[in-house]
Amino acid sequence: MTWNDFFERERQLVYYQDLMDFVNEEYKHKVIYPPKDLIFNAFDKTPFDKVKVVLVGQDPYINENQAMGLAFSVPESSPLPPSLKNIYKEIGNEYGITVSQNGDLSYLAEQGVLLLNTTLTVESGKSLSHAGKGYETLTRHIIEKLALDNNPKVFILWGGNARKLKNYINNKRHLILESAHPSPLGAYKGFFGNNHFIKTNEFLKNQICVDDSEKQYQEENQVINHHLLKLENESEYFFLLKINFLNKFHIDKIMMVYLHKPLYLNI
Repeated sequence: MTWNDFFERERQLVYYQDLMDFVNEEYKHKVIYPPKDLIFNAFDKTPFDKVKVVLVGQDPYINENQAMGLAFSVPESSPLPPSLKNIYKEIGNEYGITVSQNGDLSYLAEQGVLLLNTTLTVESGKSLSHAGKGYETLTRHIIEKLALDNNPKVFILWGGNARKLKNYINNKRHLILESAHPSPLGAYKGFFGNNHFIKTNEFLKNQICVDDSEKQYQEENQVINHHLLKLENESEYFFLLKINFLNKFHIDKIMMVYLHKPLYLNI
């Protein structure tokens, strides 16, 4: 599955055709953000098969030189909006660091964080002006498709609108993190102190450990079995010893990789 595959299917649906007709007309007659060539920037930056985290925003920033097609992100030259300031404050509190004031989150997108706004466009100065036009269906389809994929992911849902999307995430291989929105109105109502960045990294670190250990286990198991195949008439007792040894070998490898692997996301 690629995003091209996904959107090719969506383009066949009436809701998507109506949505794109509306969006194209808006760009012709009004000031719309982000720039038209950045509407799908989140999908360009984070390929489907590379998605490890889905961070859900609302709609793009409504002021000039802010929206860039990535939820919560602004160009490096732009001042930090209040929500992003609070996100950086939470990261700083969790890790005990001073976070750079560069608001461009492309570095996270390139590590597998899908920075997804539930509405991909907005009219200048008018929050939620493109809500109710079909983006809700598109967002639901995106979340459903990602949730069906068995590669473990973290879904970070901040605020009431984002939290409704958990109803479409039914795969227990994924981790869902919920809290209040980082906006000034919600930051002190459950966003600060949610430890979502640490929890995300711990979850991803554990997945890397299991994936790497499984690969190593299979490779080393092949070597062991190559030698054991020479013992065609091995006893039942020896067979049981072999199985127990391999199981223990597997557990030891998981522990060893776990202790030496770095965090997945470079915050």
